Amino acid sequence: MDVDTRLLRYFATVAEEGSLTRAAQRLYVSQPALTKQIRQLESALGVPLFTRSRSGMALTEPGRALAARVPALLAGWQAALRETRSAARRADRILRVGFLASAANEATQPIIAEFARRRPDWRAEMRQAAWSNPTAGLADSDVDVALVRLPFPGQEKLRVVELFSEPRCVALPETHPLAGRETIDFRELWDEPFVAAPPETGPWREYWLAADERDGHPVRIGAVTEQPDDWLTAIANGYGVALAPESAARFYTRPGVVHRPVTGVAPSRVAVAWAPADDADDADPVVRDFVRCCREVCAGA
Repeated sequence: MDVDTRLLRYFATVAEEGSLTRAAQRLYVSQPALTKQIRQLESALGVPLFTRSRSGMALTEPGRALAARVPALLAGWQAALRETRSAARRADRILRVGFLASAANEATQPIIAEFARRRPDWRAEMRQAAWSNPTAGLADSDVDVALVRLPFPGQEKLRVVELFSEPRCVALPETHPLAGRETIDFRELWDEPFVAAPPETGPWREYWLAADERDGHPVRIGAVTEQPDDWLTAIANGYGVALAPESAARFYTRPGVVHRPVTGVAPSRVAVAWAPADDADDADPVVRDFVRCCREVCAGA
């Protein structure tokens, strides 16, 4: 019998969390989609893996037997996948660099230039990820290293080095009553509808809604988007406002959208992240060279 490793990963996460809601947040998927995948696995195996109740998801006896084996199986598959892709990368001399939105802003080009100087026979291939994938592809081994925004779900399983921080601003429709202000206090935005990332991104979405900086005031969602272009369009069309890095005013402009400094929220932090396996003594040194380039360029900025 062939079983998709994705189904096994979903199963393992639900087994660890004991909750479909928390597992869905960790996996960046919706709860209905996760429920469907678990049922698909149970159907394929012909056995119930969980008993469902209001208190959560409890493993059945067959479920406990599978849960004892799956982590090692998935770890072995991830190692095989990483080594295979690493071999292909070495053969092509391409370093895959994941990023979100504007990556490391103005520091991105100097980082790539320094990497080219250090590794002249290699090329850094930039791969942009949707906001529904805040690890920028690292969680699925789609990239070798990533330029990310902190905090993001799953970062505790990765090696992460903060590079710099920048203030957050607010993006508003140019017709908004506050658009003519030089600076806006975040409290003045509490009752505004916000353009948000998908719910399954969990802590990432909450951070960009500044949910912890509202003194318990509820968030209003006006639209949900995954890409910068859709995000700008939603704001320009008046569906809501949105917090953004200060650099968004330079990298993401659109007729009908203005950016204004906002007070009362913590700054955004930019970091470089990579898999712990690349710290091993016998690991390919190319990722470590890229990380050094990031640290040196940003330290000197």
